[in-house]
Amino acid sequence: MPIENKWKANLEKVAFAKRFPGLLTEWRDCQGKTVEAVIPLTGRQGAAVVSFTDGTFFVVPPLAPEAWELGQALVDARSNLEPKHRSAYEEYDRLAAKDAEALRSARLEKIVGAIQNNVDRIPELKERIKALVQEWK
Repeated sequence: MPIENKWKANLEKVAFAKRFPGLLTEWRDCQGKTVEAVIPLTGRQGAAVVSFTDGTFFVVPPLAPEAWELGQALVDARSNLEPKHRSAYEEYDRLAAKDAEALRSARLEKIVGAIQNNVDRIPELKERIKALVQEWK
């Protein structure tokens, strides 16, 4: 279940990012707008977020940005966009936290499952786990 929850949380976050208020997806939608800032997109050389004074923004180059690029664009351009889209950022933050918690839970489940599935096959596993627990005390 935790792995399914992680996927669902991520899909929900991505769907919201794709309909984030002010997101422009066509160059023609930028016509006549005043550029407020051009912010480099972290993790993608040559890509940027162009924010406009009316609160709209555009991710360039305009190749239907991947989900992670759009999410990163929201992070990178936050200081320019949040004042105009405060409630949208609150919702995005809620969904991002939900996604992060689902990821944490899925990782925990995967680790515990790996231990349970291997404890009988690897006799020294129990002793190693006991030693780790003692180390953390």
